[in-house]
Amino acid sequence: MANDTMIDIQSVSRSFRQTLAVDSITLSIRRGELFGIVGPDGAGKSTLLRMMAAILNPTGGTIAIAGHDSVKDAEDIKSIMGYMPQGFGLYTDLSVQENLRFTADVYGVTGAQLEKRLPVLYEFTDLASFKDYQAGKLSGGMKKKLALACAIIHEPPLLLLDEPTTGVDPVARRGFWDLLSGLHAQGTTTVVSTPYMDEAERCNRVALLYNGRVLACDSPSAIKARVPGAVLALTSSDNRRLAPLLLGLSGVIDIQTYGNLLNIIVTDRDTVRSRILDLLDSEQIDDYTLEDAPMRMEEAFIYLVNHAEGALPEEVAS
Repeated sequence: MANDTMIDIQSVSRSFRQTLAVDSITLSIRRGELFGIVGPDGAGKSTLLRMMAAILNPTGGTIAIAGHDSVKDAEDIKSIMGYMPQGFGLYTDLSVQENLRFTADVYGVTGAQLEKRLPVLYEFTDLASFKDYQAGKLSGGMKKKLALACAIIHEPPLLLLDEPTTGVDPVARRGFWDLLSGLHAQGTTTVVSTPYMDEAERCNRVALLYNGRVLACDSPSAIKARVPGAVLALTSSDNRRLAPLLLGLSGVIDIQTYGNLLNIIVTDRDTVRSRILDLLDSEQIDDYTLEDAPMRMEEAFIYLVNHAEGALPEEVAS
């Protein structure tokens, strides 16, 4: 394994009885990366992360963490890693401070080292004024911050986070990602799984998972560049009727619906725009807006899923 590689995953699979949750995944994650594992529920994100954390053993293949085998050297891996599972996983009847001190004791962070570390964590996570609160009485966002503080109390070089922002409000989500950006700036290798495509935009590289397989692994910009053509955003009062008509137009690759907005992926922006305008005119629809829109990770992911399932026209999929 190269010196700049923190995690080396080779042909890893994991089955649960008759269910194949992870299917022959190969990935390499570099030291200092902020790496995203993105996909819908059931894609295999949590299973893959738990294998990286040496909690689950692969059914097939190997995982090396900083040169340590995830099966043979599980205890060595746990000492250099911080892991934050989906569930809160802390003691709700203990205070913030008691949770931190207990976790520190588990990792052997004691005495002067701990007393120096605690103020840093309180400031980093804005938990100073909540240190005597019972953990179970914290808001969802503050619970996530406490879980993160516990995961990094021993200053691990590797951090594994399983859907850390699920169930929290948008403001708390943004604040949590600000914390992750701070850790990334300090050189911590961070692997985060998420179902949110906007969070994928914040990562250096992203692995898109679907049905236990990697559809793509690259920078967000490179993944979006895999989608041919461009995006036109159409709003109107009759999108439900328009959507199937638009799909029938030559040059329309895919349509994705967001309320009264249709994001139309097209092969050629100017040519297809004219066809759309002609269609709107023929359908006597005048209460609309049709604008250029940026390609987002969400459009790219749905396109790649449709490509994998053969749901795109043959000339586009090829």
